[in-house]
Formats: sequence, C-alpha cells, structure tokens
Amino acid sequence: MNYSLVDFFTDPVLRAPTLGSIFMCLSSSLAGVIVVIRKRSLLGESLSHASYPGIALGVTLLASFFSPSSDGFAIAVLFCAFISSLLGMLLIDLLQKRFSVKDDAALCFVLSSFFGLGVLIASRIQTTHALWYKQVQGFLYGQTATMQDIHIVIYAALLFVTISVVVLLYREIQMLIFDKAFGQSIGINFRLVEIVILLLTVLAIVIGIRSVGIVMMAGMLIAPALAARQLTQSLKFTFLISGIIGALSGFLGNYFSVMIPYYLHAEKLSLPTGPMILLVASFICLLALLFAPQKGLITRMLRVIKFRRNCQLENILKALWKDESRGVTLKEVSSMQNLSSIIAFLRVRKLASKGWLDFINKRYFLSTRGKSKAREIVRLHRLWELYLVHLGAAKDKVHASAEEMEHVLTPDLEKQLTELLNDPLKDPHDQPIPHRGDPK
Repeated sequence: MNYSLVDFFTDPVLRAPTLGSIFMCLSSSLAGVIVVIRKRSLLGESLSHASYPGIALGVTLLASFFSPSSDGFAIAVLFCAFISSLLGMLLIDLLQKRFSVKDDAALCFVLSSFFGLGVLIASRIQTTHALWYKQVQGFLYGQTATMQDIHIVIYAALLFVTISVVVLLYREIQMLIFDKAFGQSIGINFRLVEIVILLLTVLAIVIGIRSVGIVMMAGMLIAPALAARQLTQSLKFTFLISGIIGALSGFLGNYFSVMIPYYLHAEKLSLPTGPMILLVASFICLLALLFAPQKGLITRMLRVIKFRRNCQLENILKALWKDESRGVTLKEVSSMQNLSSIIAFLRVRKLASKGWLDFINKRYFLSTRGKSKAREIVRLHRLWELYLVHLGAAKDKVHASAEEMEHVLTPDLEKQLTELLNDPLKDPHDQPIPHRGDPK
C-alpha cells in the first residue's frame, strides 16, 4: 500500500510506531549527548545489556498474571528491565569506587555477566515456555511495529522528563562536563547531578528497548550525539542537532521499513523497524564524519589538497621572482617544482587566471600583481628564517621550516615578527628581505 507522509502520523496502524519512535529517539539522543561528551559511550551498551536478565525474569514471573499482549505486561517487564539496569549501574559504581577497577573493565564485566545471566534464563524458558521465550526475544531486537497509542503517551512523558532535566540542569551539566572544579568551588552538588543523569540514561535505554531492542539501543544513544559533535562545538547546539537527528532517524526508520518493500514491489520483503532506525542514524552519523564542515574526513582531505595546491602555486611564483627576467617554459616549471606535466600545466593556468602570470613568446613571466604576491611570499620566508635563528636555530637548518611556514603566516603574525625583529633588512643568509610595495 502506498502511504503518504501524513498517513504515518494519522493512520491507526502507523501512528503509534512512528510517533513512539520519534519521541523515543529524541529522548535517547539527548541523553546520549552527555554520555558521548563525557567519554562514557560504553555505558549505554553496558546498561542496555544489563537489562536483559530483568526482561527474562520479568517475562517468566509476570506471564502468569498478565496476557503477554497486554499493555500492563509490557510496562511491568520494562520496570523489571529498569531495576536490572539500575543494579548494573550500581555494580559498575561499586567496582570503580570500592575495588578501584578501571572504567572500561567495570563496564565490560557488567555487560558480559548480566547479559550472560539473561541468556541463561532465556535458554531455560525456551525449552519450557516457547511463547514466553518469543516475548523475551522481542525485547532483544525490538518490537516497534507492535506499538499502540499507549506507547505514544509513555514516550511523550519520557521526552518531557528528558527535556526538563536538560533545561533545568543545563548549567550544572555544562560545568560537570567542562569545569567540574569551578562548579564544586561554588557549591554545586555534582553527586546529585550525576545520579539524575544516570537515572535519565537508564530510563532512556530501558524505554527505548521496546522500540530498537537491547542489542541496538546503545547505537541510538551514540550515533545522533556523535554526528552532532562533528557539526558544532557548542553544547547547546549539540543537544539541538542531536535531537533533530534522533527524531529524523525515528521517522525515516519507520518510513523506509514500510515503503522500501512497496517501491521494490517485494511485498514479502521484511525490513524490521528497529534496525532500520539505527541504520538511518548510523548513515547520518557517517555523513557527518565524512562531510562535516570542520571535522569531516573528506572535508579535511579537500583542505589538505587545496593547501598543497596553494603551496605549489606560491612556490612557482617564488621561483619566478628570483629570476624573473627570462621567464620559464612549462617544461621548466615541471622540472624545477618536481611536478608532472599535467599538474604543472594546471598550476600555471591557475596562476594565469588569477592574473599573476603573463604568457609571452611561449614563456611565463610574472605580471605586476604576480610580482607583488611573490615578493610577499619571499618576505615571509626570510622573516621566518631570521626568527628561527633569533630563537637559536642554526642558519643551515631553517630553510625547510621556512618553506612550510611561509604558506601559513598571517598578516598579523607578519606584523608581530617585523616588530620583534626591528624591521630587518636581511635574512640569516645575507639576502635582502623585501618590504611590501618594493619593486623587488
């Protein structure tokens, strides 16, 4: 069936999974910001797995009193999961503070031991009560598609609690992350703040298990926050962007799980909503890691390529400035700069397009603007050489460093160097240091 975007918010079947997932993902992404920035990403994984024995025991104990399909049964099982995760958190705290166990060791111990206990209990009921075991497995991998309207209310309440905690404790959270010593000096009770944050994290994880599942819940904590950290350095905007990514992941996960089989004309194709939500969040995170304006891998690579190209352009100008009377051919540019013929051609074309080179009788000469630019580069090179010698470096060791620094020195730094060195006339090799505006 072809659903419109509005149908995902109004259709009786799609409404609860869509809105419930959006609220759940938004809550977990906000809690995840604190976890990621405090460098405790493994905490989410540990606490989600620590809930498994609570779920297995809860199903075993409660199936006799509630129908497995009832809302009361799911809520009661999630309460058992909350208690189990809370016990895991207390054990982590005990191992760290009373037994001096390292953070990562304590987290991994709780993760493996609690999850192992859960598997043991689940394996037992697998042979005795197959229906109960199916319920346990549903929490392991998530049951987004079976959500009902009551879950919208539950997740909306969780979202309200999460936003309230972040807003009311924003100043304390900020100090806890960036300047705990100052916060303690003005009397902030960080122990209470940490307890509230941990309870919020446990609550976000346990409630999210119903949608995404134990195995993947940690991903919904980490992925949106990690993506947001690539896009901004502001804590306030990190919360905002992470929340937007989380909510978008919740919606698109539901949308794709329903619509991809339709578009592929593969009605028998089943795309579970929980994994699809996490895949969307992970894909957005991957895009941020690759293309974020400041931190993205591809963005940084492009900046490096651009910087190297600019260095090559400036090196050509500098070489021409030192012997500008006869000019150079393209082959000579390629040889003296150790560039391939194609790269050399592209570089001189770029210089010509900037108006820095003139092409006369099959040779390249510096234009008036090119001479000014080349003079500036030589000046920076020789100033830096003189400064290094001023610091105590040997004269014959400063050239390579100056070759690198001449391309990144700013006008302000040039001014500071000029004042520090008393507006020098010659470099350490007795070569004249050109002044701005000099003919040469």
